[in-house]
Amino acid sequence: MARSTHTQSPTFSPLYRQIRELITKSLESGEWGPGGIIPSESELAERFGVSQGTVRKAIDEMAAENLLVRRQGKGTFVATHDDPRSFVRFLRLAANDGKPLALKSVPLECWRAKAGADVARVLALEPGAAIIILRRLLKSGDEPAVFDEIYLPGELFADLSMDVLQANEMSLYSLFESRYAVRMIRANERLRAIAADRVSAELLQVAEGSPLLLVERVTYTYGNKPVEWRRGFYSTHSYYYHNELG
Repeated sequence: MARSTHTQSPTFSPLYRQIRELITKSLESGEWGPGGIIPSESELAERFGVSQGTVRKAIDEMAAENLLVRRQGKGTFVATHDDPRSFVRFLRLAANDGKPLALKSVPLECWRAKAGADVARVLALEPGAAIIILRRLLKSGDEPAVFDEIYLPGELFADLSMDVLQANEMSLYSLFESRYAVRMIRANERLRAIAADRVSAELLQVAEGSPLLLVERVTYTYGNKPVEWRRGFYSTHSYYYHNELG
């Protein structure tokens, strides 16, 4: 009886996707840093031995995913968390009255620990690996809006401390980008309604049992590497979560 064999076809990757990967590797290596300009399409086409159209298609896709930013008449730049649009991408909080939010980050705690099973699983670490846990408030004026508990791989944020956080005046992701060369590329979020426990109620200045929105986020850098697990407790009294679809 003839024995059946199963062969797996090689995965085909369009040429522009291969060029995209090469450009991404240059971003990951730091050849072109955040906010910096990348070579022109013609220069990249010559470098990679492909047509300008192929390069343009790769850059178009990367711009659509907020990895690169096109500026008319100026060129194409590496996206940076210093751009206000990045702040809006990663924080979908809006005020009930429609007024723009000017949120201030107030660090509460920062300490080093060993990864338990859940953190190790989410951040793709070995159990017991060094991690950093930080807690902070996001405040609009004097009113707390979000209480964040954030878990980070210790090896990537070696000297992160309360002193560093208190001296920082930029956004947290801008700090990670500029000081530790860790750029947050994308995030997956899960939302659920919860009741405020004693700690979150006290920090957010609401009654215990008040409705809160729990936003759990896993954030990734280049190479689809998870580098942050965040649990955000959102006050729903004066704010709501806003997401524009389409």
